[in-house]
Amino acid sequence: MKEHFFKPRNAGVLEEANAVGEVGAIACGDALMLRVEPGSERIAEARFQTFGCGSAIASSSALTEIVTGRTLQEALALTNQDIADYLGWLPPETMHCSVMGYEALRAAIADYRGEAWEDDHEEGALLCKCFGVDESMVERAIRANALLTMEQVTQFTKAVGSCGTCVEGVEATLAKTHAAMVAEGLLDADLAVDPASQPVPARRAAKKAPGVAPGAMTVRSLRDRLEGGLLQRIGDCFVTGDVPNRLPNTCNIAFEHVEGEGILLLLNRAGIAASSGSACTSASLEPSHVLRAMKVPFTAAHGAIRFSLSRDNTDEDVDRVLDEMPGIIGKLRAPSLFARQEGGAKAFAPAYV
Repeated sequence: MKEHFFKPRNAGVLEEANAVGEVGAIACGDALMLRVEPGSERIAEARFQTFGCGSAIASSSALTEIVTGRTLQEALALTNQDIADYLGWLPPETMHCSVMGYEALRAAIADYRGEAWEDDHEEGALLCKCFGVDESMVERAIRANALLTMEQVTQFTKAVGSCGTCVEGVEATLAKTHAAMVAEGLLDADLAVDPASQPVPARRAAKKAPGVAPGAMTVRSLRDRLEGGLLQRIGDCFVTGDVPNRLPNTCNIAFEHVEGEGILLLLNRAGIAASSGSACTSASLEPSHVLRAMKVPFTAAHGAIRFSLSRDNTDEDVDRVLDEMPGIIGKLRAPSLFARQEGGAKAFAPAYV
């Protein structure tokens, strides 16, 4: 998986595509472009764009490698598990990335054949508005992967991973699908879900932030130099929060059109520690609820990174981050869905700056 994230294959726009599939929502989505040979219906070339985490990039990269050279019928026989198996491993909480790739493939083939894509949501069919997940996608994921719990459904589809208002609808789909599978002899009745026993996801309790260590003025100067350097060297990014009135040792910058997890993976590879989101929401798939309340759009809130400095940091540490970050952001923006037009989406100018 790391190989396909650090060195993704076939990322970017395919100008000669005659089959395009797009799935998901602004918070997490995939676009798969295929060049299909008309006579043989064989996939001659495949490329992708995605707005998502490292697993999303790796899954999309792997999918393009898997389908190239196959016929459309052979490609339709694939499942999301084939993508996960090709990568060797996917964390349970990001299995939805393989499902997203599988859905994008089905959408692209439908587009080539001029068929109506069944995930063009009809009235009432959309279960999770945050991530664009409908009932048929949830049902397919349950059946294909033998999902037994709401937690597994969230891991494989991302439904219920944000605001949580779709819990009842997803529970009902899980129960209905299980009942059908029991009737078809595909599931033991003892394993079928009882909606009344399913816990509702909740945020972890917030933890009190620690105080700032002595030497705050020295730390502040390092923070300001780091912040200024990042804003100067990287486009479409901005500082979040009340700039004059904040802790002297923290810097939170939102980088548009990228996903925070990908930034952290590449920073970690370079030996640099940072964080995305807060400790109290580390179990949530949702971007910072504080940034969302500040009207920061998903395309920026998902790319918000916090650097925390101390009196042990040096100018050399700041220089290293400034050297690494432009290349990291450029690498992650290359396959981004929001970088299709020249220059990407319009930069967001927060009112609180």
